Amino acid sequence: MKRAVAIWLLACCALVFAMVVVGGVTRLTHSGLSIVEWQPIMGAVPPMNDAQWEEAFSKYRETPEFKLRNHDMTVEAFKGIFWWEYLHRLLGRLIGFAFFVPFIYFLVRGRVKGELAWKLGAIFVLGGLQGAMGWYMVKSGLVDDPRVSQFRLAAHLGLAFLIYGAMLWVALGLLRGERAGVDRQGRPARASALFVPLVFLTVLAGALVAGIRAGYAYNTFPLMDGHVIPPEILLIDPWWMNFGYNMATVQFDHRMLAWLVLAFAIVAWTWSRRVDAPAATRPWANALAAVVGVQFALGVTTLLTKVHIVPAALHQAGSVIVFTCAIGLAHAANR
Repeated sequence: MKRAVAIWLLACCALVFAMVVVGGVTRLTHSGLSIVEWQPIMGAVPPMNDAQWEEAFSKYRETPEFKLRNHDMTVEAFKGIFWWEYLHRLLGRLIGFAFFVPFIYFLVRGRVKGELAWKLGAIFVLGGLQGAMGWYMVKSGLVDDPRVSQFRLAAHLGLAFLIYGAMLWVALGLLRGERAGVDRQGRPARASALFVPLVFLTVLAGALVAGIRAGYAYNTFPLMDGHVIPPEILLIDPWWMNFGYNMATVQFDHRMLAWLVLAFAIVAWTWSRRVDAPAATRPWANALAAVVGVQFALGVTTLLTKVHIVPAALHQAGSVIVFTCAIGLAHAANR
């Protein structure tokens, strides 16, 4: 039965992965502010006729995004952005259903209990918070400036990664039939555990880049418009505001973190070749080195193409895959 619970959690991970990718496309197509109400139950049904479409469009016409950017949009064009946001929210509802119903089933049957039940319950609570955080993020773009807060965007994406990572870690523990966290390999094991928050921090930095659209600036590589460190990096006063509002600083931070992730992936791959390294770490380290290389290339491509939707969406998907390999390596190294 532990295997069944693990497979269920991995299926939920797959749904969260799809959610992150669709969320990225929703942002890239500027669709996130098309639905101006949060209706967890009633909102599951989309407009079904012309009158309902006109009603939804009339609500959108009252938003700053329509008035300042899309004032010439037709109802047919509105449908194009509506469906991306609707799909994103529908996936959120599906994930909640796919997690809650089996969780209750396993709980009633006594298949999950004790510490495992508390862990799964905490994950469910995080899922509920994620829905609220999503609406809190959307609300920030419905006031004056038709752009969601970069900090709320980072929190929304970060919470999705936390939920994904928690489910994956529990699933791996169930599949291996043993508790993770006993460090038998010394520094390499501790380093692999630290790599997970490094990847997570890089993801948050990427969300800030997306939030202030810093990817449309400094579209050169490896230098930033001819500079290793752009002169505008501390342009804003006070200095600490540069880390959330300055395109140069935010993009520079994301670049430096990406280089660190790449360097660690190479070191991890080298360490896994050692004779005394746990055998379980080798496939994870191989996968990590490969996906980090691809992810790095996708990031550069996204930058050079000024955030073309295809490499940008693939880059968002790649971040989840890198995070998956980082968790897998940490779990294997700490067995």
